[in-house]
Amino acid sequence: MAKVFSELASSHQDFIQKQQLFFVATAPLMPNGHVNLSPKGLDTFQILSPTRVAYLDLTGSGNETSAHLVDNGRITLMFCSFDRQPLILRLYGQGRVILPNTEGWTDLVTHFETMPGARQIIMVDIHRVQTSCGYGIPLYDYQGQRPTLSSWAQKKGPAGLAQYQIDKGSTSIDGLVTPIGQTSDSV
Repeated sequence: MAKVFSELASSHQDFIQKQQLFFVATAPLMPNGHVNLSPKGLDTFQILSPTRVAYLDLTGSGNETSAHLVDNGRITLMFCSFDRQPLILRLYGQGRVILPNTEGWTDLVTHFETMPGARQIIMVDIHRVQTSCGYGIPLYDYQGQRPTLSSWAQKKGPAGLAQYQIDKGSTSIDGLVTPIGQTSDSV
């Protein structure tokens, strides 16, 4: 049975810190816009307080989350257990995009390991925490994080990443503009 909380309890925080994978869901306000659901891994998630979390967003093939947050701020993060203790944990909140060389970046980036391809930080103010059983989630064995994204970003280099972010991440698939490319240095 689902349980609802107004903030992250210490047991929720412990659960989150054990997960190697989380999911991010956003959507534009337009009625025919695409809902975006992205898996995230690596050591990119940080709990800043019981009502605030953030993740270091790495360069990818699109930037839907950023566009949707600029459009309306709505975001849901989901963690689920793939081991013996079943649980699904969802964080509902208002998100915002923090780019390099903008206010807040210098303080926030210190919470994260330096990673090639870092393009922005997504910060979320949580207004609802919900748990559910997770009984239907299969059991999986964690084998490790893939090195592919970091290797790809290192090969691209700073200039190549900056251009890729502009080429692939300046607009959403629905034509919404993202903050990428709007600052002098978005890498």
